[in-house]
Amino acid sequence: MTAIAEPPVAPVAPVEVVRNPGHGESFTAHMVSAEWSEETGWTALDLVPLADLTIHPGMIGLHYGQVAFEGLKAHRRMDGAMGVFRPRDHAARFQRSCRRLAIPELPEETFVEALDLLISADQGHLSDDPSHSIYIRPIIFATDTSLMLRPSRTYRFLLMAFVAGGFFGEDVESVSVWISRQFVRAFPGGTGDVKIAGNYAPSFLAQRAAEAAGCAQAVWLDAHERRYVEEMGGMNMFLVRGTGADAQVITPQLTGTLLPGVTRRTILALAERLGHSVAEEKLTVDQWREECASGSITEVFACGTAAVVTPVGRVVDGDSGWTIGDEGRPGPVTLSLRQALIGLHHGETPDPEGWLHLVR
Repeated sequence: MTAIAEPPVAPVAPVEVVRNPGHGESFTAHMVSAEWSEETGWTALDLVPLADLTIHPGMIGLHYGQVAFEGLKAHRRMDGAMGVFRPRDHAARFQRSCRRLAIPELPEETFVEALDLLISADQGHLSDDPSHSIYIRPIIFATDTSLMLRPSRTYRFLLMAFVAGGFFGEDVESVSVWISRQFVRAFPGGTGDVKIAGNYAPSFLAQRAAEAAGCAQAVWLDAHERRYVEEMGGMNMFLVRGTGADAQVITPQLTGTLLPGVTRRTILALAERLGHSVAEEKLTVDQWREECASGSITEVFACGTAAVVTPVGRVVDGDSGWTIGDEGRPGPVTLSLRQALIGLHHGETPDPEGWLHLVR
């Protein structure tokens, strides 16, 4: 059984409410730390002030990328309590990512206890603006000082957080996306279905190309045929066929090369709850374009922990492109799913599955 360190009676430093957080840089005051070795296993969790790390330049994680991480959010409920959304699902994915990199798994209960320690200490940074949340970043990395090409025998787990605004800004506006034809994100048998550091730096060049084309995100295609739509940047993608109550909500089929998002699973469940049929399909770019032209596909949106639900209004493919739905404006199915998800985050709608974990 992993020992849990008791949190301090009072915060180490005064907690200042963050009013204009942006995304990714308004860090909270503390972090949670634990270490693992072959001899001792996991140490007790320790809540400490957020601080720089001292590492040896020959650390295995720095050179060989033995680094796994997660991303999840805490929200303030209507009753003032703090809730973390689907932490056990994130803990399970964190464990799967660790297994893929030969990293020891952090127990699920330890993962949840670390969240409780951090959020209970740092929740005061969160303003009363319902569009703000606390984005939580668990990470584990290899710490052996060695340049031998082997798995590390020691590791460190850290849990840190930042106050987050909207990933694409505070307003719900449609974004444009760019189809990556030159680069691919993942290939069969690789690491595309886990959340590891090595998946992200190779995507930056495609992201720059998307931005140069006036788009917010790149759309990744399959590595083999370069025809099938997989996901968008660091988020999953959905399409809507039809309108009204008969609209069908579709997402690319999991093939082992795209990340099985926790928000993706949530959207599939919420769509069914709202009366829509759902499907997971292999969809080509040509089919996507043709069904938008015919009016069959009426809406497209991205989803993820950071993106929540973000409408997509236009697609750029080389020198051509197309607009989605009603002149690219956010569609009613997209907006209803977004509102249903936000309602869960804030405890405004029923949570029969118990997805929202109340911070102890």
